[in-house]
Amino acid sequence: MASSSSSSGAARASAGGGGPSGPPPMTGNQYRDLIARYIDHVYGAHGLVVYTEVALGKTIIGKDRMIDVFVVREADQRAIAIECKYQGAQGTVDEKIPYALQDLEALWIPGLLVYAGGGWSRGVLHTLEGSRRAAYCLPDVADLERRRDTRELDHVLAAIFGLWNLVIPASRRFRPR
Repeated sequence: MASSSSSSGAARASAGGGGPSGPPPMTGNQYRDLIARYIDHVYGAHGLVVYTEVALGKTIIGKDRMIDVFVVREADQRAIAIECKYQGAQGTVDEKIPYALQDLEALWIPGLLVYAGGGWSRGVLHTLEGSRRAAYCLPDVADLERRRDTRELDHVLAAIFGLWNLVIPASRRFRPR
């Protein structure tokens, strides 16, 4: 789920999640593949299968819909459709975000817009952070491990697929004294 803290989100987005040197430069397709690799790496052993560029019905304006990343657990056929948006510099993708979020609402399955990069306008960043259909995620390409910059996507996947044991530390379990 999207973060409720806009000040930390704005700082995170301006840094792009890429560390002290800023966000790694990447294309939309590279970002899509990074998200797919991350999910496969962290959750593949737990039964999640990752597909990219999957045709899935029609958009809200009647066009054929192509999902960037489709994740399914074959055991029970639970699934999520993920749209990936990376904005490394100011540009026109901002204009597409409200439509993308609305289109995800129209899916017959859970849908999520995963985003990263430092080029988002403040207004669109605010929209993304406030949407339950958006999650910030920027995995480290070096190790693809779960960390703070993947937490929002991790929580959504835990909710959809019942994988809370992977994202909630055992050390946080309440133990009466």
